[in-house]
Amino acid sequence: MSPGAGAADGSPDATAADHVRRGTAYGLLAYGIWGLFPLYFHALKPAGAWEILAHRIVWTMLLCLVVLAVRRDWAWARQVLRNRSLALGLTAAALLIAANWVIYVLAVLEGRTYEAALGYFLNPILTVGLGVVVLGERLRRLQWLAVGIGALAAAYLAIAGGSFPWVALSLATSFGLYGLLKKRVGVSLEPWHSLFAETAVLTPIAIVILIVVARSGESTYGAGTGHTALLTLSGVVTAIPLLLFAAAAQRVPLVTIGLIQFMTPVMQLLVGVWLLHEHVTPKLWVGFGIVWLALVVLTTDSLRTGRRARAIAAADPWEA
Repeated sequence: MSPGAGAADGSPDATAADHVRRGTAYGLLAYGIWGLFPLYFHALKPAGAWEILAHRIVWTMLLCLVVLAVRRDWAWARQVLRNRSLALGLTAAALLIAANWVIYVLAVLEGRTYEAALGYFLNPILTVGLGVVVLGERLRRLQWLAVGIGALAAAYLAIAGGSFPWVALSLATSFGLYGLLKKRVGVSLEPWHSLFAETAVLTPIAIVILIVVARSGESTYGAGTGHTALLTLSGVVTAIPLLLFAAAAQRVPLVTIGLIQFMTPVMQLLVGVWLLHEHVTPKLWVGFGIVWLALVVLTTDSLRTGRRARAIAAADPWEA
């Protein structure tokens, strides 16, 4: 049999390889879409950050509602309503992701996309730190080094920048806590279920925001066909990368996901500087450099750990 025969006859190795290829493609698509988000939110001007947040919540909730209604998929809801800790966890997660969304959109609309990108560069480092402080996880030497360099970067940016880097740190913290909370929630939910539950919690708040915006005369919905369509599509734009990410996470190793995730802040930074013509000061570039050093250390540790685990599995499958 030729070396390529396995792929042709659907052998387990070929199937597994195809599984990983598909997962990697889903991950690249998800993070690629997130990387282009600054262009989408910039196109929503003159809508403000709060109006965009409210539309994003409402239209995402309605999209999930339609999908779940077509699927007649409501059995999981009883589980959420009967489990107080799960319901409270989802509520807290919803508030955190809403805070993350509005800070991010506000940064883009104010021409500070580069700060948002910095926040998502800092996020993996902060997530590791949360694992130690909250979950009591033990770090390897390189992980400690990466966390230390990340803390140094935050201190440098606060001192050299002349102001507290609240956008970057708020985005990193809110998304890090969101991920931690999702990890701590006792019963895991499918992506559609989780997304609907979180946006359903936020919908009453979103409606209040829309009413306040309308009464203040600042509502832009209906101001033009193209603008209205973009606001309405915010639900689809929110849901698609989340579903692609969920599909990727089921198919590829966590190390691969960790490496792919860096493309989002890279793209956001490039979009902000090259396409939206935002100015990044030399001091901020130095701050980025320190953060990137921390990420190199963290990535090196992840790759070494992954290689070691594969070597152990190859030598003794039962040990793995």
